Amino acid sequence: MDMVLPMTRPRPPRAGILALAFLFMATACASVRFKRDTQTSGTFRSSGWAFTIGSIDLPKPAIDIARENASDANLPNLEVETVLITPYLGWFDWILDLVSVRYARITGTWGFDEE
Repeated sequence: MDMVLPMTRPRPPRAGILALAFLFMATACASVRFKRDTQTSGTFRSSGWAFTIGSIDLPKPAIDIARENASDANLPNLEVETVLITPYLGWFDWILDLVSVRYARITGTWGFDEE
């Protein structure tokens, strides 16, 4: 006796899997902006995004992306003045280590004052 099973179509990917795949593709976004105030000095702003899953930052922590991005310009006397990492929950920050997207921004000065 032969048994005939109904044909089933493969299920399309769920929205959660697609969102997770998009987050993996969108990791490591970074930007940097330099503004010249004088011939030898100015200000900068650098930012970076990172995806965190299970306490692992992909591809690396957002603050490291922002700092390395500014450092790659090889400008003299680069000094960071402000740092912003968001979201930040203080003691409850461990919740964000499960799954989250983090943004970091650093601003500061570079160069030498003309005196």
